[in-house]
Amino acid sequence: MIKAVSVSKKVTTASSSLTILQDVSLEVEQGETIALVGVSGAGKSTLMTLLAGLDIPSTGEIELLGQSLSQLDDEARAALRSEAIGFVFQNFLLIPSLNAVENVMLPAIIKGDVGDEARASDLLKLVGLAGRETHLPSQLSGGEQQRVALARAFMTRPQVLFADEPTGNLDEQTAANIIDLLFALNRDHGTTLVLVTHDAVLAERCDRTLRIQGGKVEVA
Repeated sequence: MIKAVSVSKKVTTASSSLTILQDVSLEVEQGETIALVGVSGAGKSTLMTLLAGLDIPSTGEIELLGQSLSQLDDEARAALRSEAIGFVFQNFLLIPSLNAVENVMLPAIIKGDVGDEARASDLLKLVGLAGRETHLPSQLSGGEQQRVALARAFMTRPQVLFADEPTGNLDEQTAANIIDLLFALNRDHGTTLVLVTHDAVLAERCDRTLRIQGGKVEVA
């Protein structure tokens, strides 16, 4: 599903050059769950954005779903993400003016589908939000907003789901509930998961944990 070969990422300013990732190689199989861990600033989120095609590496090659990302332009990478990739972010990133079911439908609409309200409603029920379909984000708790974000991520039946600190803004009990939901959806949909996390409980639930340290990836 994902293959990275000798990937490096450097950021150059007028006065200096910073190497964030150096010579990273890894493979992720279909249906596998991977946790990316490390201290803040280690490059976890940078690696995730590279693997998802949101950014391109300074050197090296990344294949996503059998396609070399370096051979695709911005529009083609965006089309690949829209077709087969889901995202869950720490800060939810819901649209304030859209209600819960409309937020869940959004990826399908962006993809060009008319939008399947019945499927969006079913996903909200699956994450425990039956009866909250017409609520705006401001009318939902943080945990409920993250559940909407999870439902939204699965709206287009993604082959790969990337999640960046999905429990980072949640209390312990809500985080545990979200973790259970995340892996239940993964199991039921056969989706490959790549998770950036500081949460040891979440990392332990994954098939593999990869630690990023000094810009390199090690098996934790």
